[in-house]
Amino acid sequence: METMYLCIVVFLLCLAVFDLFVGVSNDAVNFLQSAVGARVAGFRTILIIASVGVVLGAVLSSGMMDVARHGIMTPSQYSFSEVMTIFLAVMVTDIIVLDVFNTLGMPTSTTVSLVFELLGGTFIIACIKMAGDGNLSFSNLMNTEQALKVIIAIFVSVAIAFVCGTIVMWISRVVFTFNYKRYSRYSIALFGGIAFTALSYFIFMKGLGKSPYLPGNIKEYIEANINFLLLITFIASTILMEILHLLRVNIFKFVVLMGTFALAMAFAGNDLVNFIGVPLAGLDSYQDFMANADGASDTAFMMTSLMESAKTTPSWLLGAGVVMIVAMATSKKAQNVIKTSVDLSRQDEGDEMFGSSSAARAIVRFSQNISGNVSTAIPSRVSSWIDSRFKEKSGDEADVNVAFDVVRAAVNLVLASMLITIGTNLKLPLSTTYVTFMVAMGSSLADRAWSRESAVFRVTGVLSVIGGWFITAGAAFISCSIVCMIMYFGGIFMKVAFMLLVVFLLIRSERNYKKKMAKEESGSVFRLMMRTRDPELVWDMLQRQVARTQAYVCKFALVQFNAIVDGFHEERIKELRHTDRNLQHETEDLKKYRRQEMLGLKRCPPELAIERNTWFHLGANSNQQLIYSLRRMLEPIREHIGNSFNPVPEEFIAEFEPIQQKINDLLKISENLISTRRFENYREMLTDADQVKDELSVLRKKHLDRMQKAQGNAEFQVSVVYLNMLQETQQFISAMRHQLRAAKKFCE
Repeated sequence: METMYLCIVVFLLCLAVFDLFVGVSNDAVNFLQSAVGARVAGFRTILIIASVGVVLGAVLSSGMMDVARHGIMTPSQYSFSEVMTIFLAVMVTDIIVLDVFNTLGMPTSTTVSLVFELLGGTFIIACIKMAGDGNLSFSNLMNTEQALKVIIAIFVSVAIAFVCGTIVMWISRVVFTFNYKRYSRYSIALFGGIAFTALSYFIFMKGLGKSPYLPGNIKEYIEANINFLLLITFIASTILMEILHLLRVNIFKFVVLMGTFALAMAFAGNDLVNFIGVPLAGLDSYQDFMANADGASDTAFMMTSLMESAKTTPSWLLGAGVVMIVAMATSKKAQNVIKTSVDLSRQDEGDEMFGSSSAARAIVRFSQNISGNVSTAIPSRVSSWIDSRFKEKSGDEADVNVAFDVVRAAVNLVLASMLITIGTNLKLPLSTTYVTFMVAMGSSLADRAWSRESAVFRVTGVLSVIGGWFITAGAAFISCSIVCMIMYFGGIFMKVAFMLLVVFLLIRSERNYKKKMAKEESGSVFRLMMRTRDPELVWDMLQRQVARTQAYVCKFALVQFNAIVDGFHEERIKELRHTDRNLQHETEDLKKYRRQEMLGLKRCPPELAIERNTWFHLGANSNQQLIYSLRRMLEPIREHIGNSFNPVPEEFIAEFEPIQQKINDLLKISENLISTRRFENYREMLTDADQVKDELSVLRKKHLDRMQKAQGNAEFQVSVVYLNMLQETQQFISAMRHQLRAAKKFCE
């Protein structure tokens, strides 16, 4: 039995390493988003600064480890076996939940997942224990007061972060404007002094001041002279900032990098418990059991030792910090999650990752009405002055290719790190994801980044992310409860089974993620197009992007057309269902491609954009018509085959095969013409397509005559489906002709 528990502890520690990778992939966005979005330095420089903060925060984070030990459960009421079951269930569930969200590219919360997994696992074991002993209650088995305090703090922080981000950003923008170099001669030093002082207070004086590694006399001096130290820090940092500003040092960039360090440190100090707290608590439990059990069984030995505060050795914390740094530098998933948050808060237009929802439309409409009513109550001169402070950048600032400027980046970092460090000093495991994301959303709203053209998409994105957070909480609680109950009653066998399941799911998830990333690489031309400032170069890239999209749709439509026809002839219902899913996915992809290409068209030379606008839209409409024709063709065929109606007569198959072959030849040639943008055989292609349409008309007339002469209704159902296929094939060829014509005119 001891060997089995040793294997569980080793497995927990292995999961801790992987959890660090998965968790940092999710949470690196918290402290990298602002610096990356504002491009204040190279990505390597930002990583180095963040890495120093992570290591320092990790070494000082031991106080937060108590959350996993006795923050949710009352371990003195649980046996060694029960505690290990809860810890294993928590880690198994945590890995699966976080990896699913990271694969989807959605920021979620490691804090929320840990807290609700501990709640779920502890709750189900508590219910089992209470069922066996009527004298027990939740107040005996769970630290309900602390658990409620943690949950309330997590969710209240969402509203506080959003409101603070909105207010502070609005004031900062009114003071500095987008042309901050013109208006920041003296105010920038004051801003830098306040930022440095705030970060020094919450991180160095409060964070380091409570560190167990500092001598007692130094901690006492800091506590007794905190106000004096703050005053000295403010005066010295303000003077230093003014000197640096006079030396033409960009103070905002300095504040952003300083904030990146501070937020990385706050993140590691607050969130490290989410990754290694449970495995280290499991290790301590195993060591206590082996040293003090004295022959007691694993079900009788109670875990009173976990009631004491954690005494985590610095080597464990330092090792965890190193793993976090490696994860930041190498994880593709981390970069994907950063992209989600940067896209939702960027200042200019770009590809909107999220669509439009009815809830978002209602919120935007309501906000516009409120804004209109408020505007009428403000004097026009005041309103005009405020609007003048929000005018976009000019001059060299307008050429900087950033998602948002350094003023907003500085506000995001300083405010988020302050809020998180306050929670850490109060030993509340606030969600760094919630705080940083909502500060960023509040600041982007105040900064007027959500224009009428993008507000619906941005609000939909925010609602989607917040909805994902609540789903995380519910999924973590329910999943861990179920897993823990199965492990409890299934014993060692089910524990091993879940350990193997986790390994299998992680391998499969990694493979699926690589496939998804390979598919998204096709959008590299669009990203380059949005970064390019030369309109002529944008036009050339747009032509390539449009040609690539149209050629792909042509090839895709041919594959699906053959799948529909062959599935009809050979009665392959699975293939028809698979084709239906493919067509649905392609319909959504075409909407995204059209939106991307429209944004590119806006950046092209105006005369070209106006001249080719008609052909651009005709080509995009033709892409959609190809898919719609196939869907209209597929629907009655799928229903017919799904109901096991009469098969297609051989006569129908034989007469349609030559047409199918000609359509294959046509679409292959069309795809080649569009992809190479060489239209020498353009006229011959249109003539051949017209001939195929004429042949389909003849075949359709022949089939109608055959239906009228048919005796009885035995073949009537399949004849109607076949007739629909002929009609939609004609529409399919017409859409192909329009697509080829539009491609030629657009790319000439």
